[in-house]
Amino acid sequence: MWFHPQITQIPRIPTTPGTRACPMSIQRVLRSLRVLPVAMLLAALLPPCNAIAQAPPTPELQKTLEAARAAIDEGRPREALAALETIPHDNPYVAHLLGVAYYHADQYVKAIETLAPLPDRLPSGSLERRETVQVLGLTYYVAGRLAEALPLLEETSAWAEDNLELAQVLGMTYIQTRQPGRARAALARAFGVGADSAAAHLLAAQMMVRVEFHEMADSELKAALVKDPRLPHANFLLGQNAVFRSRLEEGIAHFRRELEVNPANAMALYRLGEAYSRVPDWDRAVPALQQSLWINPFFSGPYIVLGRAYLAKGQPQTAEGMLRRAVEYDPNNKAARYLLGQVLQRLGREKEAGEQLEISAGLEDR
Repeated sequence: MWFHPQITQIPRIPTTPGTRACPMSIQRVLRSLRVLPVAMLLAALLPPCNAIAQAPPTPELQKTLEAARAAIDEGRPREALAALETIPHDNPYVAHLLGVAYYHADQYVKAIETLAPLPDRLPSGSLERRETVQVLGLTYYVAGRLAEALPLLEETSAWAEDNLELAQVLGMTYIQTRQPGRARAALARAFGVGADSAAAHLLAAQMMVRVEFHEMADSELKAALVKDPRLPHANFLLGQNAVFRSRLEEGIAHFRRELEVNPANAMALYRLGEAYSRVPDWDRAVPALQQSLWINPFFSGPYIVLGRAYLAKGQPQTAEGMLRRAVEYDPNNKAARYLLGQVLQRLGREKEAGEQLEISAGLEDR
């Protein structure tokens, strides 16, 4: 689930006690499923929806529904709402399309209120019921109401098992309801690997890390390494998880194992140097960070840590050079600007230091 569309942030909506709203990165992906007609999920699975399974009672209503459907498909859900909200909602076909329009318009509470009563009112197997179940499941997921989302997503998966986006959402739901085996199977389907393969364990772990289920991810990663001790990226993730929990020596050991498998992994070298910097062991941190930059000189992270390292080693001029590079590649990095300001203060250049600290104060933390 890992696109980076330029989209408007989804507003927070209420969640029930004991649930976790889905992470914003996942909400972005769910939005990306809606930029194509009737959402990518539905466009791939359903025939055109202008043919209602059971004809509405009047030609006039049929025409209104068809126009509303066209507006939704063309990314104009609010136009659809303007037409549908003037019609009595006791007709399940009207309510169905109204709920879908609310979903596409990011009005998730109204979508749930409208769609929740409909599965029992629409004909079994009809396109309208399938779309209702699917959209309702996705809406519950966005709302963090995972227990209610899960059976609906499972029902949809039964007739849409080849849809990769749905498999990914279902896998994330299984993770957040602590069902790692089912999560692995769904994500294996999404990524096209065997459900019991080392790759499936690795991919499941990666997705678990995204939603901060670190202990569950560790179990998957260890299982992956049992199946394939030289599987790339597995030790890297174990190292990240260990450092996240301040188990620095354990993290360092995993990063070193990762580099035995892939010595050109610039990110592993960076994380190794960063872990050494937290010990702190600057003499070991600096070579790893330098090596990371030799492979990938365009990432600001190693420059920032090298700036800290050289400042700690009493080399402020060298630290300034590293931090200038960091700012060049990532001008909105708050930490880089702040640290550069400190280095310039150390060098007695107060005006320049103040400029950098002022810029840092106006930037958001990452």
